[in-house]
Amino acid sequence: MTTAVIILNWNGRKMLEEFLPSLIAHTPRQSARLIVADNGSTDDSVEFLRRRYPQVELILFPENYGFAEGYNRAIAQTECDCVVLLNSDVEVSEGWLDAPLALLQERSDVAAVQPKIRALREKHAFEYAGAAGGYVDRWGYPFCRGRIFDTVETDTGQYDDIAEVFWASGAALFIRRQVYMAVGGLDPRFFAHQEEIDLCWRLHSRGWRIAVAPSSTVFHLGGGSLDMKNPRKVYLNFRNNLLMLYKNLPETALKPTMRIRALLDFLSAMVFLLTGKFRHMQAVVRARRDFRRMRPDFSASRSKNLLLGSIPAPMKPYSIVFQFYIRRRKIFSRLP
Repeated sequence: MTTAVIILNWNGRKMLEEFLPSLIAHTPRQSARLIVADNGSTDDSVEFLRRRYPQVELILFPENYGFAEGYNRAIAQTECDCVVLLNSDVEVSEGWLDAPLALLQERSDVAAVQPKIRALREKHAFEYAGAAGGYVDRWGYPFCRGRIFDTVETDTGQYDDIAEVFWASGAALFIRRQVYMAVGGLDPRFFAHQEEIDLCWRLHSRGWRIAVAPSSTVFHLGGGSLDMKNPRKVYLNFRNNLLMLYKNLPETALKPTMRIRALLDFLSAMVFLLTGKFRHMQAVVRARRDFRRMRPDFSASRSKNLLLGSIPAPMKPYSIVFQFYIRRRKIFSRLP
């Protein structure tokens, strides 16, 4: 299986300097091509790569296309069987390619795989944005094996089994290139956050499966673009989650889900307000307003998804909000 690891870069000289050495050390040339797609950087990233790492291939864009469109353009011009979307702030470990690629070769029904993702600064703990694979509850809230809301578990080997998941993290995403292209890649309208969940949803609806291969481990710094506590991140997560639901939910589930989400989002805004996080409360209100404004632009995508994708995505049948806050089940292994 021919493989290309693609890092998207924008003014990330410091990240490249810190994280490329581990990637090069643990990625034999015969195993995968290493590519940096540069989104019109204005720092000396490109000069640094040409000088220090001539073995790394470069794709140079004239401007910053953002995360989703940048990857779409880079993958479109990279011929291979499998592409690995790798964040520039990820440290890989020895043999990190082996298990995900073996799983893709063994399972022709699996389109995408992620490794186990642990936190770079606390290497014993799972990482917020991927952990050991992601799920979505019945009302559209994402969570992970190893992370529910802001509760992150220590990795003691409790999730070391290969498992099918709803979504694989975009921090280290192995995906069949032809399938990626066929379903349209990442949606650039999201700007940032939850694009990979939307992509995985489209894969499920077309009959593909998503898995985690936890014998492969990478370490993610995270928060490179937006800190977890940033109101902008709250805004994008709430807005994009609603757009994703509108884009992918079947007709019978859309209205009841949106009614419940309106209530739950209102409660979230009230919690932010009562805890003194006024800007976070405003972010939730703006997210819902902008979702309504953007919804007409997603109508065509919704119609296409419902036409081409007839298989329901494997959403968990319970509410993660209820399980976490009412039943006090704060770790994945205690969920139903």
